[in-house]
Amino acid sequence: MIVGVPKEIKNNEFRVGLTPEAVHELVAHGHQVVVQAGAGAGIELTDDQFQAAGAKLAATAESVFEQAEMIVKVKEPQAVERALLRPHHTLFTYLHLAPDVPQTNELLASGATCIAYETVTDSNGALPLLAPMSEVAGRMSIQAGAHCLEKSQGGRGQLLGGVPGVDAVTVVVIGGGVVGFNATQMAVGMGARVIVLDKSIAVLRRFDAVFGNRVQTLFSSSKAVEEVLLQADLVIGGVLIPGAAAPKLVNRDLISRMKPGAAVVDVAIDQGGCFETSTPTTHAEPTYMVDGVVHYCVANMPGAVARTSSYALNNATLPYVLQIANKGPRQALEDSSGLLQGLNVFNGVLTCPSVGVAQGIESITPEQGLALMN
Repeated sequence: MIVGVPKEIKNNEFRVGLTPEAVHELVAHGHQVVVQAGAGAGIELTDDQFQAAGAKLAATAESVFEQAEMIVKVKEPQAVERALLRPHHTLFTYLHLAPDVPQTNELLASGATCIAYETVTDSNGALPLLAPMSEVAGRMSIQAGAHCLEKSQGGRGQLLGGVPGVDAVTVVVIGGGVVGFNATQMAVGMGARVIVLDKSIAVLRRFDAVFGNRVQTLFSSSKAVEEVLLQADLVIGGVLIPGAAAPKLVNRDLISRMKPGAAVVDVAIDQGGCFETSTPTTHAEPTYMVDGVVHYCVANMPGAVARTSSYALNNATLPYVLQIANKGPRQALEDSSGLLQGLNVFNGVLTCPSVGVAQGIESITPEQGLALMN
């Protein structure tokens, strides 16, 4: 199979879909890899390194798309990239379709087979291709939040862990998944007072077992959310419903009653965000103020640590890339029920029901989509 890797073009996105090591592995399995010149420059991976691994260089993204059967990316294709997709393409990347109607419509119009990293599951129902970036984003959320609390950023002028004789910051983490767990690790390590909310008692027991009395755990209810947000200096939104739009757990009225200069970091922004006041931002302009509260809603947070993120992502995605390349998309999807859950679009049909619900459009299941493939 010919696998194509275009350079990422989203604002301040420096990650790369395949590292030279991943290219080497694909070539060793008999596949061809076409990489756009400069695709790895943002993380100091040179064209020479890709060529030494066996890749062929292409001068433009157009050339990559023209030659490739499978396109491997990091972020969702931008409008100019979506225009290059054709029915013979298999696109393998993060899509986050639920809040993105234009992308959904254009992927459907392309006729391409589109498999989303974030809805691929493993044998336990976990999300193995979302997890590494959730780990990164969870840890980064505390770094970003600590910066937002600085007075120069509009924050309360507080140091996350305080100093002897001065209170530490109160950090509220909404959602005890991968993002929430990693955010908690960082916040506890920096000396903050941490409160974690989740609806799963099993999840709260895990936090209690790992962190003990360094973390307060609360069952998440609308009343509990309200009470702790009024105490909070920093709030991390880390809720996730796979493939679906994030639930709006915090309304504007509650935001308006938070402490002046408090900060919220919405890690769920790729799926629409869990604060009513959230709007996607970029690394170039990461924050804005609403009712005196600093909002950090960068939609590609791990892109800020692009080298770490690229290698962490490739470690997780490469086995699936190899499955698709070795077997072809249909056979790979048929052989792996987990990979099949990543099928979001096929031949002009939406195959992710949660996206259909979010956008109010017709959809079928991935299993029904597979049955349509010849």
